Amino acid sequence: MMLQENESLIDFLPLRKPMKTKPISIVAGLVALALFAGFTAVHAAAKTGASITKAQTGDPALKGIGALAFGPGGLLLVAENGGAIVAIETGDASPTVKLSARVEDVAGAIAQQLKVAADAVSIVDLAVNPASGRIYLAAQSKDGKSHSIFTVSTKGDLAPIDFSKLKYARVAIPGKVSRITDVAFAGDRVLAAGQSNEEFSSKIYALPTPIEHGATANVYSAETYHVAHNKWETKAPIQSLVPYEEGGKQYVVGSFVCTPVVKFPLDAVQPGATIRGLSIIELGSGNRPLDMFTYRSGGKNWVVTQTQRFHKTLFGPSQFWGARVDMALMATNDDAKVNKNAIRRDTTKPKGPDGVEIVDALFGAVQVDKHSDAEAVVLREKEGKLTLELVPLP
Repeated sequence: MMLQENESLIDFLPLRKPMKTKPISIVAGLVALALFAGFTAVHAAAKTGASITKAQTGDPALKGIGALAFGPGGLLLVAENGGAIVAIETGDASPTVKLSARVEDVAGAIAQQLKVAADAVSIVDLAVNPASGRIYLAAQSKDGKSHSIFTVSTKGDLAPIDFSKLKYARVAIPGKVSRITDVAFAGDRVLAAGQSNEEFSSKIYALPTPIEHGATANVYSAETYHVAHNKWETKAPIQSLVPYEEGGKQYVVGSFVCTPVVKFPLDAVQPGATIRGLSIIELGSGNRPLDMFTYRSGGKNWVVTQTQRFHKTLFGPSQFWGARVDMALMATNDDAKVNKNAIRRDTTKPKGPDGVEIVDALFGAVQVDKHSDAEAVVLREKEGKLTLELVPLP
C-alpha cells in the first residue's frame, strides 16, 4: 500500500470506517493496533534517523580517528584508522545551535584536554551536525597515542564526547586499506573513499543502511581520467566526496589531487566491479582537496571544494583556498565535454568559465563544512594558530 503525504496506516484500518459497518472483533482490533504500532515505530525511526542495527552500547574504543560526517538524527560517522567505519548515535538533535563568536587558539584548547603540547596536536577533521548545527572536531596527538572527538558549544567551549551510554555499530572495510580519505551519508548507503595496496588502489566503499554492527562494506575499484596528467589513473584516491543525484540516479562526486572533480555512477554497479568516472571540471594542478560540501544560493545548487596549494604559485593570500562549481555543470554525460575535454578553471582569474569561481571567505581555511545555505564553519590558520568561526557563503 502506497501512503500519501499526511496519511498513516490507521486511515485505512476498519476502526476508522463508519459505525454502520460490521464491528470488528477484539482480536482483529488488537491486530490492527499492532500493525499501526509497528508502522508508527518504523515511521518514527525513519524520521529520527535511527540507522544502525545490532547496536553495541558504550565506548567504541576507536583505534584512531579520521574523517567525520553525519547522517540523519545526529548519526556520527567516523573513519577509523585500521580499516573500519564506526556509526555512533549521538542523540544530538536539539534545536539549531550556532557559534556566537570566533574561537581563538583551538589547538591550544584541545592540547590542554589531551595533555600534550599545542604544537603536538593535529586536528584531523571538522564536521557540522545538520540536526543541531553543532560543530564536531576530530583531533589527535601527532604521535597517535591520544585522540578524541570534541563538540563546540555556542560560546566556543570544547568538550570531548562521552561515549559511555551511546550506541554504535562498527563495519569493517575489506582488504588492506592504507587510509580512508573521506566518508559521507547517501540515504540508502554510507560511502567512503580510500586507498588500498592493490593494483587498482583507488577504492569506493559502500555500507548499506541501516548500518549493521559486524558487517563488511562492499568495495568498488575506481578509475579516473586526470585532466592535468592527461591519462587514466587507478592509484590516486578520492580525497573528498559528496553524494549526488541526477535524473533519479545515484552518483558520488569526488575531488582528486591536481584537481579534477569527477562523478562516479553507483546504480546497478556490482560489488567488486571497477567504476570509471567522468571528469567534469579541472580546478588546476598542484592542489590537494581538503573538504567538499554542497549548498543552495541564488536559485542554484553549488558544490564547494576546499583545497591546499602545494606549488609555490598562489591564487590569493593563502595556500588554502576554495572554489565553488554550479552543480548544473555536473549533469553532462556527453563524451565531448568530459575527461580530456573537461571544463578547465581559468587559473588567472577569480571567476571563469561560467559557473566556476573562487570563494574569498575560504582563504586560509584548513578545515571547512556547511552550517547552513548562508554560512560555513571554517577552521582558519591565523598567525601560527587555528581559529574557528562562521563565514558567509556567496
